[in-house]
Amino acid sequence: CKPGNGGMIRFLKAAARGIKMELAAGESGWINLTSSDGWASGGHASNAGKTVTAKTAMEVSAVFDSVRKTAEVVSTLPAGIFEKKADGSKIAISPDLSSVLTASPNPEQTSVEYWEGNVAQMCLRGNGYAERLYIGNRLVGLRPLFGVTPKRLSGGGFKYSINDRGKVYDLPADKVFHLRGFGPGDGIGMSAIAYGANSIGAALAADETAGSVFSNSMMPSGVLESDQTLEATQREQLQAIMSTYAGSSKAGKTMVLEAGLKYSQLQMNPEDAQLLETRRYSVEDVCRWFGVPPIIIGHASQGQTMWGSGVEAIMLSWLTLGINPLLSRIESRIEKDLIPIGKRGKWVFRFNREGMLQMDSKAKGEFLSKMATSGTMTANERREKLNLPPHSDPAASALLAQTALAPLGDLGKDTA
Repeated sequence: CKPGNGGMIRFLKAAARGIKMELAAGESGWINLTSSDGWASGGHASNAGKTVTAKTAMEVSAVFDSVRKTAEVVSTLPAGIFEKKADGSKIAISPDLSSVLTASPNPEQTSVEYWEGNVAQMCLRGNGYAERLYIGNRLVGLRPLFGVTPKRLSGGGFKYSINDRGKVYDLPADKVFHLRGFGPGDGIGMSAIAYGANSIGAALAADETAGSVFSNSMMPSGVLESDQTLEATQREQLQAIMSTYAGSSKAGKTMVLEAGLKYSQLQMNPEDAQLLETRRYSVEDVCRWFGVPPIIIGHASQGQTMWGSGVEAIMLSWLTLGINPLLSRIESRIEKDLIPIGKRGKWVFRFNREGMLQMDSKAKGEFLSKMATSGTMTANERREKLNLPPHSDPAASALLAQTALAPLGDLGKDTA
């Protein structure tokens, strides 16, 4: 720990409670006892014996693709700031804040890159952080922050401790844009890699085991039989000879045995060891932690196809139960923290959820058509669903009804 400021006292108290605290050689900075991701010894321990951090978790293909698909869907949706009118309609406006959120949040990133990173942090760690950049009282940018520890103040609210390349500093809550994922309501999102360490650790261990099996050419072990007792030196020589035949690159190489030695292979394949089944289960288990159906990342369950109406229903379910709550979290946090105080309640930030349904334009067209002919939605209300501005024609605000069927006595009559 850093000398002074009670650092050594905290270190000794932690040691007395059995909490392990380490720093890598030459590393400086405070140790965060509430988040093991910053520890030099690694992240979250798992029952499989693997340490799970954000980096190691992303080495699991199911984690990587679940996070990537979620982040890419959210970051590529059209979005904007809208102003509510007295009649309840909304029109798109373009204040400076809209440019920050949808075009260029900082000098280095596009809006897609910024939202990808923040959504990925929300998926993995449960929280995404960015520093609010101001010119006077005007918000002009959002810079992503990493190594952040939120600290609850005694009087309420938070301050944020940032460890930037060994340098630690604090930022007040009004300088940090904090996106929260799912959580217990204490203002901090729950980390999927912390709570799902056992599932992700098991997937890491299964991948490592599979790699080890394949590196040994799917023949992990065998025995040499002899009716003679070998000396220690002879055993070492024999082991050295056998090592030249190990590995997938040496598969099929002819082995020469002498002195009455016989080689007997111990048959073991992945099915016998249930290795493939374990890896299949780990994909489905990991997907639960990120709220992504396995079919989204290209994993079909037993007997399930990769196409058809059933898969389409799963996709729509994911958009409804997985993506939409995440969008609502982001929208409400923007309106609470970034919309100017004088405009709150008048301005709203919205993602265009219709963009998620572009994959099924036929279904969307049929839906809007039914809303029109049943007198449920006006033309302008349907245009709003497409994020189009309202039409100036008064008829665009009128409800329509299907009149293809009429009494025979009314045929030919002018009903105007």
